[in-house]
Amino acid sequence: MDTSDRPHGSAWSARAQADLLKDALDVVNIKRSVVLGHSWGAAVALAMALNRPNDVRGLVLLSGYYYPTLRADVLLSSPPAIPIIGDLLRFSISPLLGKLLQPLLLKGMFAPLPVPANFSTGSTPNMSLRPGQIRAESQDGVAMIPGAIAMRHRYQELTMPVVIMAGTKDGVVNAKQPRRLHAQIPHSNLRMVPGVGHMLHYAVPEEVAEAIEVAGGLPTTLDKTRGASHTASAA
Repeated sequence: MDTSDRPHGSAWSARAQADLLKDALDVVNIKRSVVLGHSWGAAVALAMALNRPNDVRGLVLLSGYYYPTLRADVLLSSPPAIPIIGDLLRFSISPLLGKLLQPLLLKGMFAPLPVPANFSTGSTPNMSLRPGQIRAESQDGVAMIPGAIAMRHRYQELTMPVVIMAGTKDGVVNAKQPRRLHAQIPHSNLRMVPGVGHMLHYAVPEEVAEAIEVAGGLPTTLDKTRGASHTASAA
């Protein structure tokens, strides 16, 4: 599969990525979509909903980072985003270090559940070691805290259906974050999934699918089951 790297010299903030996503949806003529974002993607989804609310039918936020905090991982991951120095690192030691640290990082993301076998042996881990991807992930990490600062006082502006999901055992983002967001968006639906970490879309895909249906105002699988049972009883 052919891929393209991010252009140099651009600040790919959550808002910039949201605008790019909206342009892509316009090209394929998709209107008022349900937007789902996981982790950093939750910030992108929020930026799209806040700045283009008429284009978002519903919002599903998974394991997101919504409020600024001190994060050592941002500091450690930032060097590849630095011009010139970052280029040298990305084409020399960063892929090697990434390869060595990857098992530990994946374990932390999926904990307390095991890393799925098809994830650790598939192409996804290797793709994250490409120089262009290393730069992109580093830039996203650097943008996390400024992005949260820029949006944290605006979340109550959201009027579309919002479903917030997080694992109670998430070791990447503190569980206080989704609860605080839920308090700031009173009409939102908060779902804390017990015993699950940061990668909850791998742990409970059926619940994530139901969250999309709820955000889109569609009958959920449970609603359909209840409807079928009622019909059968009536018959």
